[in-house]
Amino acid sequence: MIDLHYWPTPNGHKITIFLEEAGLEYRIVPVNIGAGDQFKPAFLQIAPNNRMPAIVDSEPGDGGEPVSVFESGAILLYLAEKTGQFLPADLRGRKMALEWLFWQMGGLGPMAGQNHHFGVYAPEKLPYAIERYVKETNRLYGVLDRRLAGRDYLAGDYSIADMACYPWVVPYERQQQNLEDFPNLKRWFTRIGGRPAVVRAYDQGKAFATQPTVTEESRRILFGQTASSVAPQT
Repeated sequence: MIDLHYWPTPNGHKITIFLEEAGLEYRIVPVNIGAGDQFKPAFLQIAPNNRMPAIVDSEPGDGGEPVSVFESGAILLYLAEKTGQFLPADLRGRKMALEWLFWQMGGLGPMAGQNHHFGVYAPEKLPYAIERYVKETNRLYGVLDRRLAGRDYLAGDYSIADMACYPWVVPYERQQQNLEDFPNLKRWFTRIGGRPAVVRAYDQGKAFATQPTVTEESRRILFGQTASSVAPQT
């Protein structure tokens, strides 16, 4: 059994996609990030960065005590190695899958996240910041489009690299992008989105997607934390 500490964000969707694709038994533990659940002491024990998703694997491969994993890329890699699925075994294939996994973690996710922040959540609309991240997101979509020319998936067969990237393309309209400008990316996007396991993964989030939009209080919780504000209380 995998306990998945989750909220329906792109990073949360990555993990439900893998779990559904692999057919693993799991239980969702909601982490309402707008209400500050990610800062509760119990969650901090498994996710020291105060960010979901995180998992607790009660049946790790070494047969020992339960294992907790935080950071979505690390979780995908852990689950791929646990199951022997969605990560090539050969040196070159594994290298490619990890390159594109880390590309998402270091590029597409953070840049699209800043795009969302300044375009949707920031109380003051700063034209320079919006233009900066819309353009960088566009550049990264171009990188994906070139990579997918003549390929069905990012690293040979369908892998954790595709699972990592797909959820960050789902909100392309919010990112002010047009998939018609990226035909290879659009073809890949349609293919991934049509997978039954991906559909099931997104269905898992529907129960939590009815929460109210960002309020002043939730904006303070999401974007106003410092080291002192999340320090353990004594």
